[in-house]
Amino acid sequence: MYFLTGWPRRLLCPLKSEEDPFFIQPSSQRLYFAVLSQTQLSIWFSRPAVLIVSYIESVKAAEQFGSYEKAEWKPDDSMIAVATAKGYVLLFDVLGGGEDRYLYEPVYPRGSYRLKLNPGIKEEQCAPALSLEMKKPVDLEAPITSLQTLQQDLLVCTSDGYLHVLHWDGLGNNGRKSICLTTVPFSLDLQSARGGPSLDLEGVHICSMEYCVTLDGFAAVLSDGRLGFITPLSNSITADQLQGVWAAEVTDGVCVAVNNKYRLMAFGCASGSVLVYTIDTTTGFMQLSHRLELTPKHYPDSYNKTGAVKLVRWSPDYSVVMVTWECGGLSLWSVFGAHLFCTLGEDFSHRSDGTKKDPIKISSMSWGAEGYHLWVVPNSRPEEELLVQEEEKLPTRSSGILQFHFIKSALTVNPCTSNQEQVLLHGEDRLYLTCGDLAQVHSSLDSHQPPSREATPSQGLSTLLGHKHWHVVQIHSTYLESNWPIRFAAIDTAGQCMAVAGRRGFAHYSLYTRKWKLFGNVTQEQNMTVTGGLAWWNDFVVVSCYNFNDQQEQLRLYLRTSNLDNVFASVTKLHSDTLLLNVFKDMIILFRADCSICLYSLERRNDSPTVCVNVELLQEVSMSRYIPHPGLVVSVTLTSVRTETGITLKAPQQACMAESIMLNLAGQLIMLQRDRSGPQVREKEVAVNNKKPLPFCPPVVLAQCVENVWTTCRSNRKKRHLLEALWLSCGEAGMKVWLPLFPRDHRKPHSFLSRRIMLPFHINIYPLAVLFEDALVLGASNETVLYDGLQCSAEALEALFPFCTVERTTQIYLHHILRQLLVRNLGEQALMLAQSCASLPYFPHVMELMVHVVLEEEATSREPIPDPLLPTVAKFITEFPLFLQTIVHCARKTEYALWNYLFAAVGNPKDLFEECLMAQDLDTAASYLIILQNMEVPAVSRQHATLLFNTALEQGKWDLCRNMIRFLKAIGSGEMDTPPPTPTNQDPSSGGFEFFRTRSISLSQSADAIASGKFNLQKTFSMPSGPCVKGRDVDCAENMYIDLMLWRHARHLLEQLRLRDLGCFSAQLGFELIGWLCRERNRVARVEDFVFALKVLHKDFLWPFPVIPVGCINSPLKNGRSRSVLSSRLLQSESAESLVNSDMESAPLQSPSSSTWRESISQTKDLDPVSNQQSPQTQDAFLSLVTNKVEEYSLGSATDLTETSSVLDGDWTMVDENSSTLCLSQSELEHISMELANKGPHKSQVQLRYLLHVFMEAGCLEWCVVIGLILRDASVIKQVVSFLDHPEISPETVKNIKNGLFSVETWASTDCLGYKPFFNLIQAQLQQLLDSTAEQVQVEAFQASSQSKLGGPEGQTSPVTPRPEETRGGSTPLGLVLPNLEPAGGATEECPDEQIQEPEDEEGAYDCTLS
Repeated sequence: MYFLTGWPRRLLCPLKSEEDPFFIQPSSQRLYFAVLSQTQLSIWFSRPAVLIVSYIESVKAAEQFGSYEKAEWKPDDSMIAVATAKGYVLLFDVLGGGEDRYLYEPVYPRGSYRLKLNPGIKEEQCAPALSLEMKKPVDLEAPITSLQTLQQDLLVCTSDGYLHVLHWDGLGNNGRKSICLTTVPFSLDLQSARGGPSLDLEGVHICSMEYCVTLDGFAAVLSDGRLGFITPLSNSITADQLQGVWAAEVTDGVCVAVNNKYRLMAFGCASGSVLVYTIDTTTGFMQLSHRLELTPKHYPDSYNKTGAVKLVRWSPDYSVVMVTWECGGLSLWSVFGAHLFCTLGEDFSHRSDGTKKDPIKISSMSWGAEGYHLWVVPNSRPEEELLVQEEEKLPTRSSGILQFHFIKSALTVNPCTSNQEQVLLHGEDRLYLTCGDLAQVHSSLDSHQPPSREATPSQGLSTLLGHKHWHVVQIHSTYLESNWPIRFAAIDTAGQCMAVAGRRGFAHYSLYTRKWKLFGNVTQEQNMTVTGGLAWWNDFVVVSCYNFNDQQEQLRLYLRTSNLDNVFASVTKLHSDTLLLNVFKDMIILFRADCSICLYSLERRNDSPTVCVNVELLQEVSMSRYIPHPGLVVSVTLTSVRTETGITLKAPQQACMAESIMLNLAGQLIMLQRDRSGPQVREKEVAVNNKKPLPFCPPVVLAQCVENVWTTCRSNRKKRHLLEALWLSCGEAGMKVWLPLFPRDHRKPHSFLSRRIMLPFHINIYPLAVLFEDALVLGASNETVLYDGLQCSAEALEALFPFCTVERTTQIYLHHILRQLLVRNLGEQALMLAQSCASLPYFPHVMELMVHVVLEEEATSREPIPDPLLPTVAKFITEFPLFLQTIVHCARKTEYALWNYLFAAVGNPKDLFEECLMAQDLDTAASYLIILQNMEVPAVSRQHATLLFNTALEQGKWDLCRNMIRFLKAIGSGEMDTPPPTPTNQDPSSGGFEFFRTRSISLSQSADAIASGKFNLQKTFSMPSGPCVKGRDVDCAENMYIDLMLWRHARHLLEQLRLRDLGCFSAQLGFELIGWLCRERNRVARVEDFVFALKVLHKDFLWPFPVIPVGCINSPLKNGRSRSVLSSRLLQSESAESLVNSDMESAPLQSPSSSTWRESISQTKDLDPVSNQQSPQTQDAFLSLVTNKVEEYSLGSATDLTETSSVLDGDWTMVDENSSTLCLSQSELEHISMELANKGPHKSQVQLRYLLHVFMEAGCLEWCVVIGLILRDASVIKQVVSFLDHPEISPETVKNIKNGLFSVETWASTDCLGYKPFFNLIQAQLQQLLDSTAEQVQVEAFQASSQSKLGGPEGQTSPVTPRPEETRGGSTPLGLVLPNLEPAGGATEECPDEQIQEPEDEEGAYDCTLS
């Protein structure tokens, strides 16, 4: 509607005067403003806002006439009447200047484009030089209370109870009539006027009066506070031809303003409220329409402290009304009472430091042209205040006129429906458009077909709701100079083209090209003026205009892509002035000044050289019987809405036909439907060209107090309810929807069921557009920003007023409609409507809103509700899978006091919790747990929490598990109010042990410790300070209860051989896995079936079974040792991340294993004739080549085993091609590729190494053997076999490991030959197991054995050589603790005993310390 923008502008009078202005009155076209001070009459121009002329009364005349009080313009702006304090009416002639006709002229540069085309254009936007000449004054011998202009007469009310009718021109004996108010009969309505009771008007006079053209009468406020309406019974105003009607029970009237378009009278009262009346057309009774008053809900501090209403002013288009009070402030309402803004609250009334500001007090105000400005004359300061300010040398407020700036909706003046889903606002020089993604432009700028809705997402959610910004388009300054103010604006269906029309001509803008198109011939522009509005039809601008050359009304269509010229226009002559225009599909509907409606068909013709449109008159409908005045019609719309929509679902194509005319007659929505009662059978036989349109039925009133109407001609079978409905905006009554009702499943409707239903609902925004399929209303609202902290004076406008902006707003309305249907027992229709919208992203929010609103109303009602709606709503929501989430989300957003009422209707929360568990919806179940915690005893909460905790453990919902641990502790310790921890952003699907990032493990082990038999490594954990480990109390029963559940789950995982899940469980919840495994070493941590366990690990960790190539028997690398060493070194390149984090890139030959690498390569010298001739430098180049290639191809994170092996295989092939000095044989390449194919994903390798470390630390040697087998790590088997001699190892364990290894070997011999080379490698250990006796080995022997593993011959510490998996950027932290037995022939370098820290990478890492 109307929205305040920016700061107001202050207009200072250039003439120095001691008198402050106090009254302002606009001329009929609002181009001039008469401003009064005590003895001075000034005339201001509107654009530019400058003073034109000022008339100052002489001292002698001022003493005779008294000070000026009121002024009124003659309708043709040629005269001004001024009322003075001593009862004189001074008439001034407004004369144009002589030769110097213009006071201010625009200065154009030489050779200006506009001056060349039209030399006379310069004079059209100049401020004219006017002069004022006073005629003979008229003495009415009593103080004047009101001035009101008529066409030829001036009506003056005086305090002695008389109405004086003065003729503007003839001021002789015939030019004046006086009527005494006591002779006018007043009654409650016109029917009882002649015989009924009448008011006693003795001593009463009219203190405010205004003429209403469409009601043909005067709205008046009497001096005793009564409200009246005086009607002349004939054309002449004489005493015996006047009849008055008064409003009962009102005695505090102060002022009045009339609305000609809606036939309303707004009476300001001493109580601070505004009463809006209308006249009943049948009885003439004054009927109260609505009230305008501030509510205590929104303005608790000021709603009852405003004082009496000072002024009421309707906007020029009569769509809004501005009100001010004696105590100051401005407030804006729409025509039927929707409140838009008020300056008595928020940033208007408070400074940035919170102190209160005095509201600005207004003595007079007036709207400017087209409502873009509000001219306000503030109250002058009392003399006492001015004296105080002069004494204290305070800055005085400079007197002047304030000009407030507004932007308004295009629907206020041009209610066309070419696009009803985008908000278009226009200010005096710019357009505001709800913009979205402007990347969706036409594929071709010259394409003539408009983009369809499917092709333009700009009409959908993603665009219209993308952000809150506006697309602001500055109107072309050249057009504005000569055609200000802008009167009409329209936007096309795609939302990409806009057209504006000002005083003359029009212009249009395209977002495709970001350019304006103006008339090339300015004469053509100035020879037409748009009268009935403008609209878009496909790529054409449809204009209803008046042609000054031909003096005729015309309908024109201009193609967007052509030049703006009459040559390219399709022109149709019209027989009467057009007031309104609208477009429906390929039809145009016009409303004319003779109260008739014309329908035209549009058809594009491409046969002529220029593209033109064939316009054909289809039908003409006379409405003069129903419309008392043509100015009362607010909008006319052609729609596909019809009352029999609900009869059938068989013919959806009829939904797109023009079925009815919607006419907004002064807020009364009238529907004219096509008459289908006649014989319809033969229509099929009639040719299409000869088919006559059906006549229309008599009009039917659908609704009252209607401000805007929205409907669409699109069809969507899935959302017929929303697309075939009619949407109404009704002011303070909110919105209404005329909804069609459809029978379900093609059944016949009940005879008693209406086919449509009108449903009212309230929304919090002012609606400006409706998104039909998306069930949303778009609007706008005023927002404010305070700038009073700037370095400015206390009286600067920045300090007095906040900066105003306009924000886009959106609101969902679907829950209101569903609720209204349920109230009316139309649950089946509500279900159909809800199911059609269930795919909307905010549908769950709609369900929550519906429950919440009904719950708040019913649970807080002071009186018992006979038929509560909440059970019906609850039953309705159970039809949707979102039922459980909806209820719990609504409950958690509602006060605890309302929970009993809610769950009495929806069901017991314990039952709902169990339903969530059955549906595996654990997050919702956790929300119900909070409900149970508050509504049930702790034992019940603990029982349900345990159920949920176990289920969450089983499903691996670790965040939920952590919260459940905290919850269970809180139940025991009473810490109910501690806030939940912030959930960690870990990917539950990754399966990795992500706590490497935050866990630091320090491992210390000495030779003495191992020699003494204590091979359990000492560990120190640094865990995240989460609730799972913080403040753990061993003696706490709750902690023991939680630990028991954790132990039980760990036992369950280990029994099912789910090592990967066990690792995730331990890492995510900080479970002390090593300590638990130590206790369970001889129980659940045993491995019964090694073969089955090995198979499970292969499957769990996505680890491929090893394969052996066909030609391996004849391979030169059949020696498993040299092949494994070679391939393991090559596999260092599997992780690209390790290359980034390691030093291998810059110095590949300085790595700890470089000497071993070279020696292992040199073992193949005698095997390959080509490599026999190579030097060490050749191997260096080879190393660098592989490293760079792996880095380039980034192969490290590959989890697809086949893809990894093939790409790496290809990499080695490229090495073979590019290296001129090294060539590997085919069999060697086969072995290398097989070795690569036998490796699992890198992450699995990290996890297996970590688990191996954990089991080794806990002494679970059986599992160490299984993991060593799958990794095919001979050093692990050797280490385990060496530990078996220790006396603490039970004979059962030794026997189990021996039997397990031999069972795996047997299985490998038959089912998995790929393991055979590995078993060949560990034959010595297998033989050692066979030769071992049942006797326990002495401690000394064990100690010597241990030292031999750790120390060299001279007792020095043997270096720990990292395995290839461990040098990947520190992502494999295990091998540092395990002695690494190199194969025979592999040399190791000695290094000092030092701390080796491995850098972190994205796989996670921990630090290891060896001592």
